[in-house]
Amino acid sequence: MLKLLAFMLLGLSPLWPLGDNPLPGDPFLIINKSTNELTLIDDNRVQTVISVATGKREELTPEGLFTVTVKAENPYYRKKNIMGGDSKNPLGTRWIGFDAEGTDGRTYGIHGTNNPASIGHYVSEGCVRMQNEVIESIYQTVPLGTKVLITDSKQGSEALAIEYGAINHE
Repeated sequence: MLKLLAFMLLGLSPLWPLGDNPLPGDPFLIINKSTNELTLIDDNRVQTVISVATGKREELTPEGLFTVTVKAENPYYRKKNIMGGDSKNPLGTRWIGFDAEGTDGRTYGIHGTNNPASIGHYVSEGCVRMQNEVIESIYQTVPLGTKVLITDSKQGSEALAIEYGAINHE
């Protein structure tokens, strides 16, 4: 009975099985709306910082700690019935969806674009856009379950990664 109680308490713990925060060494994405940059943390360090586009109004790109739940190559654009791979598809060549606002990765995501001039600007309906070539280069590095922090912060990415446990600072 004691073992069952201990197991049930562990199951309710915010640290079981993966916890709310990433583990040091796991991939972790930080999207800072104040700079329109995405930082990829992996192997306990900053790997790259990438220019992105975010919501045309501050409230459109949700802030918080999310989890990657969906990934797709050449995603279909449902809103306008545009097949993946079509040059008119605004989602570009890759989709990395995360669970913001209970959408299970189907509404909010990090994706490529058919409008490369939009990168670095506040132009989207809430998603995070990046160059197709860039999202293709990080796509395999970002597995399902990766944590995504979206913030509007003056703190640097490394400080945020340390605060959220993605970098073990010793």
